[in-house]
Amino acid sequence: MERRHFLTAAAAAGAGRVLGANDRIRIGLIGTGGRCMYLAGLTKAMDGTEMAAACDVYEPRRLEAAAKMGPQCKPAADYRAVLDRADIDAVIIGSPDHWHVPMTLDAVAAGKDVYVEKPVTHEIAEGDKLIAGVERSKQVVATGTQQRSWDHFLMARQMIEQGRLGQITLVQCYWYQNYLLPPRGSTEIDPAKLDWKAWLGAAREQPFDVTKYRRWRFFWDFGGGIFTDLMTHWIDVIQWYMNSPSPKQVTASGATHAVKWMECPDTVNASIQFPNNYTAVYYGTMNGSLEGGGILFRGSEGMMKLTRDGFAIWPEGVVRQELTVMPEPAVMAKSTGDGTRTNLRNWLDCVRSRALPNAHVRAGVEAARTSHLANQAMRQGKAITL
Repeated sequence: MERRHFLTAAAAAGAGRVLGANDRIRIGLIGTGGRCMYLAGLTKAMDGTEMAAACDVYEPRRLEAAAKMGPQCKPAADYRAVLDRADIDAVIIGSPDHWHVPMTLDAVAAGKDVYVEKPVTHEIAEGDKLIAGVERSKQVVATGTQQRSWDHFLMARQMIEQGRLGQITLVQCYWYQNYLLPPRGSTEIDPAKLDWKAWLGAAREQPFDVTKYRRWRFFWDFGGGIFTDLMTHWIDVIQWYMNSPSPKQVTASGATHAVKWMECPDTVNASIQFPNNYTAVYYGTMNGSLEGGGILFRGSEGMMKLTRDGFAIWPEGVVRQELTVMPEPAVMAKSTGDGTRTNLRNWLDCVRSRALPNAHVRAGVEAARTSHLANQAMRQGKAITL
């Protein structure tokens, strides 16, 4: 039977199975690198889940992943073999960015629910196609923008909805990481055990390169650098809080100053204007990690600093204008856990209930689109007006 006919049949079979409260959700892992295995570990520890397959084009990685997940987890070299299995209900996709849309669309066509890491798209043109495929399939697809399921991010959003900051006209966000440090774990890759052609997929043909394989986020064929890897998280929060899914103008610049192996710039900034009267700015660099990442919402009645550790609010007027030593915040909340865990739990709950996940695919596409626009503005050296 031809592939497209099989997927249609599989989708029909998958759509007909309704999970009861006590049914185990059988999950396949696709792209078993570090992030996917972190997701897998969290998911495996949750009640009612079973890791049934571990797929990777690098043999040692898939064998190691299967061994970690238990004897019921079978290794696979081709993700399509995972999708062909009628006993698998859902997949977690941790592949490089350029595989996110093809794998997600193939998965939902095969009747599988999906958790796919951000950014959900590798280029703007994929967004509408992804949304259409997911919504047509009726499958449950969640994205790795985990702030949408994180308790203190939900609380901070309520503060803004209540008007605690007044009129917000500027949102600053930033992220710093240190890529001058060597990668964690073994750097030894045996090309004889890697299906490089399969890993490349639709990307242009090129010889194996261990740096591209391990650090793909910073090469245009496979990722999108700082904007798609990091800004996507924060711009998703901003667009969510401000109810503004699309900007009206984007400008950006970037340069490589320190991390010379990167194809994408190691230092970037962007200014993003939104139609509902505010501007978001992003800045980041990859040569030092102090302070990590965060967001500052600046309003007429106060300021909020929001990070993955928690948030704090200072009302306007607590110090004389332009003084810099701030008192204790008027409102403060600390993080009570890991948003990735609660985002995965929300996805699994929705797999059972068929509800829309917190980090749903439309929001994932909207956040990724803004990050792609920043890359487009930076690479073209001009403002992008929409």
